[in-house]
Amino acid sequence: MAGGGDRFRAVLRAANALLQQRRYHAALAVIKGFRNGAVYGAKIRAPHALVMTFLFKSGSLREKLKSIAQATYAHSRNLAYFVFTYKGLLAAQSRLQGKKIPFHSFLAACIGGWLVFGDNNPINSQIIMYLLSRILFGLSRLAVEKGYIPQPRQDPFPLVAALVWGTVLWLFEYHRETLQPSLQSSMTYLYEDSDVWHDLSDFLVYNKRTDSK
Repeated sequence: MAGGGDRFRAVLRAANALLQQRRYHAALAVIKGFRNGAVYGAKIRAPHALVMTFLFKSGSLREKLKSIAQATYAHSRNLAYFVFTYKGLLAAQSRLQGKKIPFHSFLAACIGGWLVFGDNNPINSQIIMYLLSRILFGLSRLAVEKGYIPQPRQDPFPLVAALVWGTVLWLFEYHRETLQPSLQSSMTYLYEDSDVWHDLSDFLVYNKRTDSK
C-alpha cells in the first residue's frame, strides 16, 4: 500500500516538474486551453439550457434532460476545440516567424471559427450572435479611441437601446421568421401569451391553461 502511495507521489512530482519546463509552455498552454474551453462552455450552457428547456420546451422529463445534456456537451466541445485550435495555430505562427504579431491572432481565430463554428446550428448561432453584439460595441469604442469618429458629447447608449428595441420588435411583429427560434419563443411568451387568459389561474398563476375548459 505504501509502495503505491510512493509511486503516485513520484509521478506527481514528475508531472509538476514537467509543467515548469519553459520549452513545453506553448504545448501545455494549448492543452490547458482545451480544458478551460470545455469547463467554461459547460458552465455557460448548462444553466441557460436548463432555463430555456423547462420554460419553452414540451416533452417528458427524460427528453428535457437529454436536450439539456446535448446542448451543454455541444457548447463545451466546440469551445474546447476552438481554444485548442486557436492557441495551437497562434503558437505555430509565432514559432515560424520568431515573434508574435496582431495578424496571427486574427488568422488563427478565423481558421478556428471556420472549422469549429462553421456549422449553422442553434448553439453556434447563439455564440456568434453573442460575439457579434460585443464586437460592434468594441469596434465603436476603438473608433473613438483612435480618433476615427469624434467622442460623443452625450452618452449614445439611450439611442442605441431605442434603436435595438425598436428594430427587434418590428422584426418580431412583421418578419418573425428572420429571428432566432429561441428569441421568437421568448418574445411570444412576453408579448403574445400575455394577451390571452381565461380566468385567474392563467392570468396570474400559469401562462397557459392546462385543462380542457
